[in-house]
Amino acid sequence: MVPVTPTGPTTRGLFARLRDGYRAHPLAFDATLAFGVLVSMIAGSFTDPHGSPTGPTFGDRVPSVLSVLLMVLGAVALVLRRRRPFHVLCFTVAVSLLELVNDTRPATVAMSAVVALYTVASRTDRPTTWRVGLATMAVLTAAAMAFGPTPWYAQENVGLFAWTGMAAAAGDAVRSRRAFVDAIRERAERAERTREEEAGRRVAEERLRIARDLHDVVAHHIALVNVQAGVAAHVMDKRPDQAKEALAHVRDASRSALDELRATVGLLRQSGDPEAPTEPAPGLAVLDGLLDSFRNAGLPVALARTDGERPLPATVDLAAYRIVQEALTNVRKHAGPDAEAEVSVVRVGRTVEITVLDNGTSEVASDPAPHGGHGLLGMRERVGALGGTLTTAPRYGGGFRVQAILPVTSRTGEDT
Repeated sequence: MVPVTPTGPTTRGLFARLRDGYRAHPLAFDATLAFGVLVSMIAGSFTDPHGSPTGPTFGDRVPSVLSVLLMVLGAVALVLRRRRPFHVLCFTVAVSLLELVNDTRPATVAMSAVVALYTVASRTDRPTTWRVGLATMAVLTAAAMAFGPTPWYAQENVGLFAWTGMAAAAGDAVRSRRAFVDAIRERAERAERTREEEAGRRVAEERLRIARDLHDVVAHHIALVNVQAGVAAHVMDKRPDQAKEALAHVRDASRSALDELRATVGLLRQSGDPEAPTEPAPGLAVLDGLLDSFRNAGLPVALARTDGERPLPATVDLAAYRIVQEALTNVRKHAGPDAEAEVSVVRVGRTVEITVLDNGTSEVASDPAPHGGHGLLGMRERVGALGGTLTTAPRYGGGFRVQAILPVTSRTGEDT
């Protein structure tokens, strides 16, 4: 047998359309609901629950003109149940009481009050729902028991009590579910905003870190290239051997700059790129090579280490290396041709202290803005990101002092 594919709309698609139409035109939906309630009330008014010994009968009784008028008024009021829920409830309860008091064979006008009570319960808080619900149940049930043609314990009176109670409970359940769904949606939106903000913050931090690395690499190596090129140009005619040596340093510094730039720019590659660099970031393990590059550029640098060359966390190690690099670059650029520098690395408890001193004649202000550079600012950002402290100040008698105290346990949780 060949299965037949239905060509018409599915039940789920039809329900979705009805739901969307209901949300787009709530007044039309309420008018349809009011008409359905009116039809139900009129049909119920023709039903006699005690029409025969075997059960209820239909058509044995006919509602009066007043009952039909009250049913129409109660149904019409339901059209405004969203805009004026309490007013509609009061009105439908009033017409229901009028029907119960004046008719010896009351019709089902109270059905409009049941729908109105459900609307109130679904649009207000729980305490108000139960206060209004209990009052509505008490008033309608008491009126039915006191003025109805049946005994007070008749099932019609119990049914009225049950229907009003279920309307209040159903409305409260709908309101609770709607509030629960709204809370979940709000949490999801808040989580999405938080993820976006966190992603933006991480991107900004990564851009700042790469910018610092690029500045440190370019400032250091270009400063060395500039010095050695000046030396080569100065001694080219009279001392070609020295000029050749200076050009060799230029070539080495340029190669080092290219290697570090390639490693830094390689951080921007996609993960899994086979061309991405795999060399480790520089640290204090290659500090001697860094100092040799400055010595070759004509800056005497002395080194004192009491840390036992114990390894540091990667982020702390890189920050210490960059601080020494940037501080010596500033010495070479600003301290004068006869300046000398001292570098010390001291491990004190859970911290490592990096100190760079020089005896130059020029002072580098702790605020980098007047010089138009970002070296000291970059050092402060590196140290601040790790939770350390940075001190930069002129020395008494001339020169400058840069001291960074870095925690051995970084904020990323690395430790040694």
